[in-house]
Amino acid sequence: MNNGKTQRATVYASDSKMLTVLLFRLLPVQILIAAVGTVNGIVSGLFAGNFVGEAAMSAIALYSPIKLLMNALSALLFGGSTILCGRYLGRNQQNKIQSLFSLDIFLAAAAGTVFCLVMIMIGSFDLNTVLIRDDSVRVVFKQYLLGQAVGVLPFFLGRQLSVFLTMRNQINQTTIASLIMIAVNALLNILFVMVMHWGAFGVALAFSLGNWAFFAVQAYYLMRSSYAPRFDLRQASWRDCGQVIKIGLPGAASAIYQSLLGIIVNSLITVYVGSAGLSAFAAADSILCFFWSIPAGMLAVSRMLLSISIGEEDRQTLTDVMRNMFRCFVPLMCVVSVVITLLAEPFTHQFFRDPSAPVYMMTVRAFQILPLSMPLSVICMHFVCYGQVSDKQALIHILSVLDGVICIAAFSALLIPNLGMNGVYIANVLNGVVTLLTVFLYSVLKNHRIPGNMEELMVIPDSFGVSENDRMDLTIRSMDEVVHVAEKVQQFCLEKGLDARRAALAGLAMEEMAGNVVSHGFRKDNKKHSVDIRVVYKNNGVVLRIKDDCKPFDPGERKKSTVPSDPVSNIGIRLVFKIAESVEYQSVLGLNVLSVRI
Repeated sequence: MNNGKTQRATVYASDSKMLTVLLFRLLPVQILIAAVGTVNGIVSGLFAGNFVGEAAMSAIALYSPIKLLMNALSALLFGGSTILCGRYLGRNQQNKIQSLFSLDIFLAAAAGTVFCLVMIMIGSFDLNTVLIRDDSVRVVFKQYLLGQAVGVLPFFLGRQLSVFLTMRNQINQTTIASLIMIAVNALLNILFVMVMHWGAFGVALAFSLGNWAFFAVQAYYLMRSSYAPRFDLRQASWRDCGQVIKIGLPGAASAIYQSLLGIIVNSLITVYVGSAGLSAFAAADSILCFFWSIPAGMLAVSRMLLSISIGEEDRQTLTDVMRNMFRCFVPLMCVVSVVITLLAEPFTHQFFRDPSAPVYMMTVRAFQILPLSMPLSVICMHFVCYGQVSDKQALIHILSVLDGVICIAAFSALLIPNLGMNGVYIANVLNGVVTLLTVFLYSVLKNHRIPGNMEELMVIPDSFGVSENDRMDLTIRSMDEVVHVAEKVQQFCLEKGLDARRAALAGLAMEEMAGNVVSHGFRKDNKKHSVDIRVVYKNNGVVLRIKDDCKPFDPGERKKSTVPSDPVSNIGIRLVFKIAESVEYQSVLGLNVLSVRI
């Protein structure tokens, strides 16, 4: 019994290591994607403030509600399509991924077109007279709006393309597109604003053409890839439209909640602290929003893996993703929080130079207190995401409302009369504590006991996937282990009641396919590799899943290249295809995943 526990612990450590490597390989790109908007916003603000004037900064501020609405709708499509695409990948339903892609691009194009036309109408006619009294600001805002309208369509399309590129492990292409977008925005601001003096229109147009560059680079790579889905409106799955909206709605609602929260908190600051408090909060937010790209990137990576795990009905990987969040992401955010806290005064000095001014210490305290909420927010964000992918509607909406509005607004109202701006900062930390307690209490209520492990904390239904008794997880690191694993697979099948012939075939298939990975995949580079083996007994049959992080290799394509006149050409692969009921291969986020049903 103890030997079995030791073996499972060793296997888990190896599998978890592979997952951790994958998480951190995907993380930099997702952080960059999350940070692109912030970086471009900083670039636009610098050129508008230094080379155009105060009216341009006012135009950028007036554009914020429109931008927020666009981000909310984009988040709805992005979140819904990412999770649904992950589920289909997990089930290896390639035809549904094609249908989803066509639907997603159509919805994104429709949303972009509508927003573009509305912005052109507002910018071309005096439809904003009621909202903007200052004639000079109104003229500049119209110019800015027309410039931004040029980039609305690629804004929606570009973000959706990044979903399918990342899922197909084309992360380098998305990275290149993001960097090109930032470079185009900066260079065109120099041309349009500093050289050609196009003012606010030039600032907005530079940002828009940056969006077009981001979209064009990704579209180019998608068109070149033979494995990428193709847009065909005739194949669009309109039934998925409701699913995309339902799954992505919490993300859109969160953006709206944050907008409402901003209005409430700004009102409290205005009443109890004054303009100095607003300036301190805005200054800190302009820096912290960049660092918030890190948890946003973490969430994007976990969202993909969680959704794929749901599609595969893989309990182990589902819990491993959340374990890695606690073991890797939360400690990393603790380090980031400490760094921000230590740099509180240097950051403050970028905005305010007089240490004796009240706004100076208010800003310093913001950098010292607000980062403490970041590790707690990582946990809350992941459980909201898990609720989305597993359709736990109650958990999603409770956490979204608490984290988005109620907690911060309530604690701010309670603390700001006595603590001033510190009360607002502390409210953000207390918000994280309350949401964490909510996750725990939700688990207690659903399980009717205190959770004793990650599965219970996540409230994974017993009906999800297969039980530990009906699956076997093993890891292969060398050719010497292949034969022993094949024997264990055969023994597992016999214990589950399969006849001797099918059990022997399962062991033989595992030996051939796993041995092929070790013999060829391990030798194609100088990296250390392992093969994650999972054997699942389900519906009176056995499914062998072989997962590795070697170079992409499709046995089906190799089988097609067999030389008819050579009887030993690819004999192992041909044998597996002959004895198996089905053989399915796909490359998921850079991993080879082969499923063999016996």
